[in-house]
Amino acid sequence: MSSATTARVAGDAAPPDTRRRRFGLWVAVVLVAVLFAVLTAVARGTDGGTPRPLDPTSTTASGSAALVRVLEQRGTTVTVTDRAADVDGGTVFVEDSDGLLGAGAAARIARSARHVVVVTTDEAALQAFGFDVTGSAPVDGDDTVATTTCTIPEAAAAGRVSTGGYGWAVDDPTAERCAPTGTGDDRVWGLVRAAGPGGDVTLLGTTAALRNDTVTTAGNAALALALLGSDDHLTWYTPVAGSPDAAPTLGELAPPWVPGALALLGLVAVAAAVWRGRRLGPLVVEQMPVVVRAAETTEGRARMYASARDRTHALDTLRVAAVRRLGRALGLPRSAHVDEVVRAVARATGTPPARVGAVLVGGPTTDDRGLVAGTVALDALEDAVRRAASGDVRRATPTTGAGAPSDGRAPATADDHRDRTGPTDHDRPGARP
Repeated sequence: MSSATTARVAGDAAPPDTRRRRFGLWVAVVLVAVLFAVLTAVARGTDGGTPRPLDPTSTTASGSAALVRVLEQRGTTVTVTDRAADVDGGTVFVEDSDGLLGAGAAARIARSARHVVVVTTDEAALQAFGFDVTGSAPVDGDDTVATTTCTIPEAAAAGRVSTGGYGWAVDDPTAERCAPTGTGDDRVWGLVRAAGPGGDVTLLGTTAALRNDTVTTAGNAALALALLGSDDHLTWYTPVAGSPDAAPTLGELAPPWVPGALALLGLVAVAAAVWRGRRLGPLVVEQMPVVVRAAETTEGRARMYASARDRTHALDTLRVAAVRRLGRALGLPRSAHVDEVVRAVARATGTPPARVGAVLVGGPTTDDRGLVAGTVALDALEDAVRRAASGDVRRATPTTGAGAPSDGRAPATADDHRDRTGPTDHDRPGARP
């Protein structure tokens, strides 16, 4: 690198003010990221979000406030809790639609309660309750099924219940089952009852019987009241994430050093981004080792058209360029349509618009003779417009066709127009420099 180039590179180095501005930009980015994280955490902590399904206090369509109110009117005390330690004898309803209940808490509830009604999708919890079922499958909530022949008394008394919720494939031949949907190997059951350590445990898949919007459908209300209102006291238990009763999360199962390692990796990533970002300074200006002529692109494209024998495309390119130059010469705006240019050229040269349009628009070209004739005609038309604009009316006579002058002489050649500003053989597609 020469001394002049070195001096230029040194002169292009970022001044102290630029470095300070860049550092301030990175500080601003970090502060914005921290503020966004804080606002996100606050929003998650304060936003109630969508109500939980079968929420005993929710009056939305998916809640169960209507059922709880009727149970209390019938003399059943309902205790809502999220701690398994609050569960005592009597009837216990376990609402675990999210599958958070741990197997240990499920086993304790099964031993302490006389009757457990459970809604869950976690197979480990179901095994702790004493069920031998597999593969929960969502079931459409618009259907109903007759339950008069069921061996579960509460379902038989209801007569017909909705099937909306979940269905289970039952592997235990001794378990009571009811509310089937599907046939053959696809059959699943919406109600399953098994004997638990402390009493009967009922797996309730037909959760539509408890929802505010479907509790009055068919015999849903009768089924729900019979299952949950058989005792004077009902414990409505809903496990929550992070509680001792919930199944351990992935974070809880991870070794203690994992959070610190992740935080360290995050800091390393931020430091690497800042390091690499600081190295991306202003562009360095250097002298090119070669000189590239401005016409290199045009000539290269012309050679490409020539090798592909795409004469029509080459002539169309020349026509488009000629239309632009003629529009500028006649004072037309850049947005002027080609028809406006044709009319303006016809007025300036006194040539019929159809003849001007044949030169500027024309049709496909099938051979080299047509390409050369079209190029010469464009050159002659531009020359006529230039002379008309300069007031030389005598020499502003345009061509009569695609390459033939009006006086019948042979078409003008590129040498005849070498003193003009129009294209020459050197400037046309396919020419060699």
